[in-house]
Amino acid sequence: MKSFFVAGTGTDLGKTHIACALLRAARARGLGVDAFKPVVSGFDPAAPENSDPARLAAALGRPDTWAEVSPRRYLAPLAPNLAARLEGDTLAMADLVADCRTWLAERDIDLALVEGAGGVMSPLTDDATNLDLMTALALPVLLVAGSYLGTASHLLTALEVLRARGLTVAAIVVSESLDAPDLNQTVEMLRAFERQTPIVVAPRDPDWNAAELADLLL
Repeated sequence: MKSFFVAGTGTDLGKTHIACALLRAARARGLGVDAFKPVVSGFDPAAPENSDPARLAAALGRPDTWAEVSPRRYLAPLAPNLAARLEGDTLAMADLVADCRTWLAERDIDLALVEGAGGVMSPLTDDATNLDLMTALALPVLLVAGSYLGTASHLLTALEVLRARGLTVAAIVVSESLDAPDLNQTVEMLRAFERQTPIVVAPRDPDWNAAELADLLL
């Protein structure tokens, strides 16, 4: 089984968009796939169809299984630890790591994706970040960046901290930022600074075909 942690250089860059496209591309090749987002905030139980877990479940071909995709769901659109606190809950990194390890151990598939919440250094608990979860799981990272002005600094910084923790970055996806500089021009600039990891371009198109990304990872 190939497993990857889908991380972002920041928040709202298109992690779920990329993950869904990769899941669809893998399924189109006849592969067994699954996805897990251990915690999500900004989840409205009155409209689950608009959430990241529901989008991932739909990409899996199992639209009614969004509760399995994300077992820890909180309403407030805040960092997960803050959103959890508003509902009288406290998130612990040991629990999130255990959730992910149990989920991975129970999979018998070709491709498993674990998606983080927010950016690489976004807090998940009161004393730990996505980076701490990634380090504990030690999965290869699928790193999603935007194409906005300033993305080069954010991407290169994320690469430095991931590699400093001994993590492997399997691929970088530059997800199109709306009202941002030219996408292809931004990618060419990034490729001049990052020559170690392949970079894939992803338009913010719901029908984007992730075949190129699938070729790299599967």
